[in-house]
Parts: sequence; structure tokens; C-alpha cells
Amino acid sequence: MPVYKIHHITRYEYDRPVRESINEIKIYPYQCTEQETLQQEVEITANPKLELFTDYWGNKSGAFSMLQAHRLLIIESRLLIRTTQSSQLNINFHSRFDELAKDIEGNIQLIELSEPDHIQSQPRIREIAEQALSSDSSVAAATEYFSEYIFKNFRYTKGITSIETTVDEILDQKGGVCQDFTHLMLQLLRTAGIPARYISGYICPNKNGMRGEGATHAWVEAWIPGYGWAGIDPTNNVWVTNRHIKLSVGRHFKDCSPVKGAFKGPARQKLSVFVSVGYEDGHTFEDINNVRLELQNSQLQEEELIEGFAQQQQ
Repeated sequence: MPVYKIHHITRYEYDRPVRESINEIKIYPYQCTEQETLQQEVEITANPKLELFTDYWGNKSGAFSMLQAHRLLIIESRLLIRTTQSSQLNINFHSRFDELAKDIEGNIQLIELSEPDHIQSQPRIREIAEQALSSDSSVAAATEYFSEYIFKNFRYTKGITSIETTVDEILDQKGGVCQDFTHLMLQLLRTAGIPARYISGYICPNKNGMRGEGATHAWVEAWIPGYGWAGIDPTNNVWVTNRHIKLSVGRHFKDCSPVKGAFKGPARQKLSVFVSVGYEDGHTFEDINNVRLELQNSQLQEEELIEGFAQQQQ
């Protein structure tokens, strides 16, 4: 099974000192049978005390504070991980929606994950969803249909959307990056009554090339009766296999943000995110993104920006 070395650095630079920085990180691999963490080292500027906990969705999370004034914050993760999943998924393509209804009944989390958001363009979403549903359609086949629809009808283009882009706007622009396609896919699946959750992680490059590879990435997991949670990547129109590394899960991106926090101080800040994926043969793929952030309010300011709120997952 493949083993990957992943080096992930999030770096904040402030043009003047900030203080009372409070942060939460979700950069630990999700605990599941599809992957095995062999080693991980997390280093944070000034070595603050890190409190570890498990959140509502089952994500391993960490919280820390930096009360002293500072102009630099670096969060660095060095991860060695093995994927144990096959290169192909044996999805149950015969499971029906009546079986799905039985799975959802009485399961609070599946019920929560099967409710679509209230958006202005819901009639358009419902129209697309109905195209995938017929008297003989299976849950897996409908899920594949939505992934293919997004892949064929929406262009992968960086820079035309932001962290605040809504599903309504994505439908109008017909383009975006993985975070946008994931939110659109979630709305389609939930409109069809299929529980679905947002997945934050990495996609490791292969010889065929993948959109968003080598950087932080996002995809969807749909609940398939007789199988369970099955990952599907609408950005690349593929079922997830052993090249996707899962960090965290949730209803939306905000549940999965790799790092978020708040600080006091009227500072402008510069954010850079570096991701390196290395293979056992020594080959390495690197990606770096620089983002200019401006926050000037001296009140406590939300920093929901690290790798998502200021920089989208690609």
C-alpha cells in the first residue's frame, strides 16, 4: 500500500504585533480503516500548550493560544501516512433508496447530513437532481451522475470564486475550484435525500494528473447502503481511492477548516501555505500559495482564513 510523506506549513506574517491569538487546528489524519498514520510531528511558533480533543464529527483537533505579542505564526506538520484502501472501490451499485431510508431512520447524524441548505436556486438544484432519479436508479448511480454532471458542466478555474462564494453564485458562474464543486455536490446529494459530508484533505499526484493535486483538497462522502461512507471527487469525477488523504469531515467547509482562529490587533497580515507530497521513491510534488489579507479592526477578529477562509481548497 502507498506511503506518503506530507509536509504542510501555514505561515502568517503581521505588519505589526498582534496579541491574544486563539487558534484551532484540524491537520491530523482522520481515523478510519482507509488510512494509517505512521508518524506525525506538529510544530507551532513559540511552542504553545496544545490541547487535543475530538469534535462533534469525530475529527481529531487541537487548540492553542498565544497571549504574548507576535508578528509571526507558523504551524508546521510533518506527516508519514499509509493508505490501506484499494486502488478501486467495490461500491454496491444495487442498493436502493428504500434501503437508504431504513439506514437514515433514527440516525441523527445521517438525518442532519441529508438536509439541503436553503438557497435561492433550489428549484434549479431540484431539476438537476430529478434527472438522476428514476424508478430503478440506485444510490451509487445517482451519486455518480451528480459528480459527472459537475465535471462536465462546470469549468475548473482558480481565482473566479472566493471563500464566501455561495452555491447560487457557483451555479451562475459555472466554474470554480474543488471547494465550490464540493459544496454544489453536497446540495445535489442532499436534495436527492442522500446523506453527504464535506471532506478536507490532500490529493496525491499520479501519472495521469489530477486537478488540485499536491495541495489541500476537498471532496464528498456519500452514504451508500450496504457500503457506508464512499468518497467521490467531483473535481476529478472519480471515486476516492488510495491517493486521497482525509484530514477531517463535516457538514460544510467551516467544520473542516485546517486552521482557524482569532486575534487582537489592527494588523495587516500575509498568509502563505506550502504543501509537499513525497513518495517512497524520493519523488516530491510541491505547491505554495500566497494570500494577502487585510484586517484593520482593533476588535477581536475572526481569522477563519487559513487554507480556506482566506484561501480556498484547490
